Amino acid sequence: MKKITIAIDGFSSTGKSTLAKQLAKKLHYIYVDTGAMYRAVTLFAMRAGFVENSKIDKIPLIDSLDAIDLKFVFNADLGFAEMFLNGENVEKEIRTMPVSKNVSQVAELELVRKKLVGMQQIMGADKGMVMDGRDIGTVVFPDAELKIFMTASPEKRAVRRYKELLDRGEDVKYADILENVQKRDYIDSNRAISPLKKADDAIEFDNSDLGLEDQFQRIYEHALRFINK
Repeated sequence: MKKITIAIDGFSSTGKSTLAKQLAKKLHYIYVDTGAMYRAVTLFAMRAGFVENSKIDKIPLIDSLDAIDLKFVFNADLGFAEMFLNGENVEKEIRTMPVSKNVSQVAELELVRKKLVGMQQIMGADKGMVMDGRDIGTVVFPDAELKIFMTASPEKRAVRRYKELLDRGEDVKYADILENVQKRDYIDSNRAISPLKKADDAIEFDNSDLGLEDQFQRIYEHALRFINK
């Protein structure tokens, strides 16, 4: 069967990772969560003291990029790869609200993006890849055979994120989640380097009121059409 590259972009909390994992599993493809990579760099910056009062101290972070080693390590029990930062499994820690509050500022740094985009392009060089993020179809793999752009109302996305964090035992408020979603939308869409935008040839999915199974089936059918061309 022919292998293709599937690029999934879109706003935060639209279920990109869930969909990408489903597609990769169904197609026996490799899955790469690029958001986890930016979150890991953000966690590194926070641990190193480069983040204070939601402000990023850019110069020491940039100077430390060579000291950041990122790897995806497959977890057979979970069925997907987890993010390791300098040899440590940080999959749970990078999903917390403090990291979410700072990741967009880290992700807009040009040299951070240059480092991670280079890593992502190497990962997907042989195709057979499902990759999700903000600039996969526009910057990382502009020639990807299938591009998906996912969106939903900020309110619906905030509810999903709120429930997810509550299920993890975090003490959060819906209003704070909604504010974070809206702030990330603005930063991601208006940054000077690789802003979040729909590629001209991407298929847009608004899943505000679309069930996960229905969404998956529709996108899976699109994937099969490209694979069987």
